[in-house]
Parts: sequence; C-alpha cells; structure tokens
Amino acid sequence: MNKIVIYQVFTRLFGNRNTARIPDGTLSDNGTGKFQDFDNKVLRRIRDKGVTHIWYTGVIRHASVTDYSAYGLPVQEASVVKGKAGSPYAICDYYDVDPDLAVDVTRRMSEWEALISRTHAAGMKVITDFVSNHVARQYRSICKPADVADIGERDVDGKHFSPTNDFYYCVGTPFISPVPGNYEENPAKATGNDCFSAHPSANDWYETVKLNYGIDYCDWSGTPSFHFTPVPPLWDKMTAILLFWAGKGIDAFRCDMAEMVPAEFWDYASTRLKAKFPNVKLIGEVYNPALYRRYIAAGFDYLYDKVGMYDTLRAIITSGCPTAEITRRWQETDDIRGNMLYFLENHDEQRIASDFFAHDGRKAVPAFIVAALLMSNPVMLYAGQEYGERGMDAEGFSGRDGRTTIFDYWSVESIRRGYFDRRRLTADERQLESLYTKILNVATKEKTVADGASFDLMYVNPQLNPRQYAFLRGNDMLVVTNFDDKDVAVPVVIPQHAFDFLHIKEQSGTAVDLLSGKTFTLDLQADRAVNVGVPANGGVVLKW
Repeated sequence: MNKIVIYQVFTRLFGNRNTARIPDGTLSDNGTGKFQDFDNKVLRRIRDKGVTHIWYTGVIRHASVTDYSAYGLPVQEASVVKGKAGSPYAICDYYDVDPDLAVDVTRRMSEWEALISRTHAAGMKVITDFVSNHVARQYRSICKPADVADIGERDVDGKHFSPTNDFYYCVGTPFISPVPGNYEENPAKATGNDCFSAHPSANDWYETVKLNYGIDYCDWSGTPSFHFTPVPPLWDKMTAILLFWAGKGIDAFRCDMAEMVPAEFWDYASTRLKAKFPNVKLIGEVYNPALYRRYIAAGFDYLYDKVGMYDTLRAIITSGCPTAEITRRWQETDDIRGNMLYFLENHDEQRIASDFFAHDGRKAVPAFIVAALLMSNPVMLYAGQEYGERGMDAEGFSGRDGRTTIFDYWSVESIRRGYFDRRRLTADERQLESLYTKILNVATKEKTVADGASFDLMYVNPQLNPRQYAFLRGNDMLVVTNFDDKDVAVPVVIPQHAFDFLHIKEQSGTAVDLLSGKTFTLDLQADRAVNVGVPANGGVVLKW
C-alpha cells in the first residue's frame, strides 16, 4: 500500500506568468496558464515534494465570456457566466477541454492527452473533475461521440418533472438572471443548487442548471419521490462520460457535490466504470457524515473529511479548540478511516495565510503534520499552500475573500515564484516549502505511515492539552505536534498497551527527528515519559 498525496492545481492559474493582474481583466489583459506549463521540470518538482497524484482542476470546457467562435465553439452569454473566465463547475461540454489551456486551440485535446502522458511518465497519477450535479445554462456538446444523445436533447419541457427528462423545468415561466443581459431561456430550468425557481438570486448558482437523476423534488406530497426504475436516461449519459475520460488515462475523478446526486446513480455508474477500469478511483465531495458510509458503499474510494477533521484542525489553529478534539474526530470515522481524505486547503476554502484564517501559513504546520501522518488515508494540499499563499487578491468577480479565484483570469505570485522564478522566493517561503516537502516525503517513504497502525497517545497525556497532540505510527515512530506560538518541552507517556499493540521493544538508544535531522537520546520504557522538545507551530517526527 502506498500513501496517496494529492496536489491540487488550478490549471488555468498555475502556469500563468503574466504580471498585469488587472482586476476583472480579460484573457488578453491577464493571460492564462497552459497545459504545456507542466513540463518535465515542473512535474519533477511537484513529484519531489512527495506528491503521488495531481488533481488538474478546471480542465473540462466550461462557460466563459472569452469568444472562441472562430474555432467553432459556441459563444456564452455573459449574464449567465460568473467572472470573465467563468466557473470550472459550469460545464458546457463534457467531452471537450478548456481552450484557454491550449497553445493551439484546434489541438486542445491532444495537448491534454500529452499532459496526462507526461504526468504518468513523471511517476504520478492524474485526477480530474467530474461535475455531476449541474451543467452550464447554455450546455451543448459539440464534441460528443456521434452515437451519444446530448444532455437535454430529448427533454419534454412542458413538465416540471419527468423521469425521462435530463433537466427540471419551471413550466410557463421564463428564466430571469440576477445579472442583466440578453440571455433567454423559456421555460426556465431549475438552478444547480436545488433552486426550483425561475428567478434565482445572485447568491444561487444561477449560471448552472440542475441535472435530473430521477428524483421529483416537486412532488405534491411535499417530499421527494424517487423514480429509478427504469433507469433514467441521464444515468447512462453520465456513465458514458466517466468511461470516455477513463479511456484517456484519467486515474481518478474528483466528483463535485457528489452528495447532491443520489447514491443509487453512483452505485450504477461505479460498477460499470470499475468493471472496465478497475484501478480508477472516485473521490467524493460529501459533507454530511450521516451519508459517508452510504456513498462509500456506492463505489466511492475516498470522501472529503471537511466537517470533521478540516473544521477541527482549523478551529485548533484559529480559536483555541483543544487538540483532544482531533481524537474525537478520527474516532467518528474509525471504521472508514482509509476512505477519508484530509486537507487544509482547496479551491473552496480560505487560504491558511489569509486574514480570514491564520494570517501566517506557518501556523498550520502542526495541523498538516497531523493530516499527513496520523493515518494511512490520503492527504491533499492546494498549490501555493506550501509557500504560504495568502489569497488576499481582489481579482474581479472573486473579491478579497481569502480564496484564490476560480472565476477570473489571474496569476498567483507565490506559485509563479515557486515554479518559474525561484530566485525571488522569500526566505519564509523557502523554509515553509522545505517543511512541507519533508512532511510529505515522510508520508510517502516511511513504511509505518503507509501501512503501519496509528496509536493516539492523548488519553494518557492530559498534560498535552490543549495545544499539543501526540501519536505513534507503527513500532518505530513518535509524532508530537505543537500548535503553540512558543517552543515547548513536554513529557510524553507511552503506555504498556501501546508497546503490546504495536510490538514495540523497550530500549535505550537514539532517535532522529525526520523533520529537522537532529539526533536525540531516547529511553523507551512502558508507562514512562519521553521528554520531547517541540518547536513553536511545528512538530517532531522521532524515528528510532
């Protein structure tokens, strides 16, 4: 078993070296990254951080105000596009890729296929998005196989709901966008965030249309009714899309808002996908813990651990939540521990170093040590996290909210320095990158992290609360983290039960901290304390 480390890149932003950074700028103003920016040198640098999988976000063609009609691509109406570049989750053709990312627009698919091959040759696997719950308002595939019916092509729009329709309709009512423009849609289709009104607000996902998997949300009984037999036609259309991309060499799909799509569909689709591509993985954006096990049973390999581990680690960093809460959180999912994906940043969440989170990327180091080393399950980081990217730009449609925009043409200075102008990296950025690299390489290269048992030490170490957290990995590693702003020296008791459970031998000798390289004298005796010095906002990984 190998520990999975996912590196999320927002593909359009990652390689963009244009320094104009004009708020609400066009493609010609601010430029865009390309598939070719992930050359062999860049891919090696990513791999050397300890990364096993790259999640290329925003590859499938989505709605944008940039005009590519000269290449035969439909023009999108600005009133149903968020930002100049558009949301990567408003897909307008499931069988095409974003022309922004290609050097030669006419060869955009070939350039994407070449990047998939380069990534594999560099020793990493490829993840891309599967946006299953909704599509762009003006969805129309011009690249689908000839024998595939387009989504919505055979709908009867005189019904609010039909199990054979792909969309939901507000019969007799035209769509009114919260943004003035020339877009016409009559009757209106329901909006992606389960807004069944023809008048979505600016806070709704008004640029998207909800897909119909056979659930009648408008049933007169007041509760949804389910129409899964016979199989709704959308199920086969969406399964075909997964099979199409798996055939291109995609190793895993990050399934957007998976819990808004019935588990019955995922069971149907995953069975067919994995029958043909048994090694392909599904990663689900599921936020409701009560649904975790149902979606895992339906074929998901990994699920976001957002409302559990992410929220807890963030609260420890920002609001003094006691570290003992980490124990409670992993225990809640202990039976599915291998299926939970830990992270501290992604495109939806605020940057750690932003004014809305911790102000300083270094403050999250102990939390990332926990996320990366506590269990054998996957861990993810978002490009720029390892440089302390602040996400405090006001890019345009995306205001200054502590997040890196997904709607605007922009370039991210920390990523530009980290990959394309390393001479300009600050000392703090270099130090943080080095720490992340060490942590992730411990995660991927140490056998006890990949497949060894984990033993939480908090129940016998109340003196560590609320700012330190300690655990064992396998029979040769002690991890102690410190969320405090000052260095600490703490005694960590290792109980007899841990020695028995992990088959640890009582011994006196030396241990090395895999993060600092320092060597320590270590006296391992059951029910006795090991004295450990731990740096501020950091941790030690002692291997004996």
